[in-house]
Amino acid sequence: MPQTLPTTHLYPAQDRGQEQRDWLNSYHTFSFGRFYDPQRMGFGSLRVINHDFVAPKGGFPTHSHQDMEILTYVLRGQLEHRDSLGNGAVIQPGEVQIMSAGTGITHSEFNPSATEPVELLQIWVLPERDRLSPRYDQQPVMVRHQPNQWHLIAAPEGDNGAVIVYQKIRVLATILTAGRSLDYTLGASHRAWLQIAQGTVEMNGQVLHQGDGLAIYGPGDLTLTNPSSDQDAEVLLFDQFDSAS
Repeated sequence: MPQTLPTTHLYPAQDRGQEQRDWLNSYHTFSFGRFYDPQRMGFGSLRVINHDFVAPKGGFPTHSHQDMEILTYVLRGQLEHRDSLGNGAVIQPGEVQIMSAGTGITHSEFNPSATEPVELLQIWVLPERDRLSPRYDQQPVMVRHQPNQWHLIAAPEGDNGAVIVYQKIRVLATILTAGRSLDYTLGASHRAWLQIAQGTVEMNGQVLHQGDGLAIYGPGDLTLTNPSSDQDAEVLLFDQFDSAS
């Protein structure tokens, strides 16, 4: 049976916004802070993907959020979290953290290391409804222990150890080792965002590099390949669907 190819649109890494401070270098996939691009206002319920590099002992002092699902996915190093619910934790590669800001929450995020930077993706998803009760969760994921397969890291039903997100979206992650491929089928009522966190991949023959984002509209079959001979690639896939899916 021939492969059904989805419709796609590339959002190149070089068109992202950038914020630099003495302790922070942040790349904004979508409009955020002082970066505004009317063509980059989010993708469905996906509102923010910030690729942050935080210097040793640097970090975000206590600040507040409301009515947002906030996911943190650490690529390298460690990030220390504290919030007004009394949670205190260190997030590291191989874990996913979620915070429902809901009716209001304050928190801080710092790099606890005196010598090593931390690299992370901060992801914001608009909740299905406002005024939720604030909450926090953090779970281990098997992305680094089981490469070359999809790992569900966030979903409305919280299956297979994924954190619960209050929206019709499933967030998957994988590390593709050199030369390996991985498939995914997107349903007719689905649309997805593919974010290249590390390395280079080909998606149905289209070459994508670190920081690139690809909007994908189903139905269609996706084949991701790591063309490198010696470098891993790490990607996140945000599969959005309607209530009938």
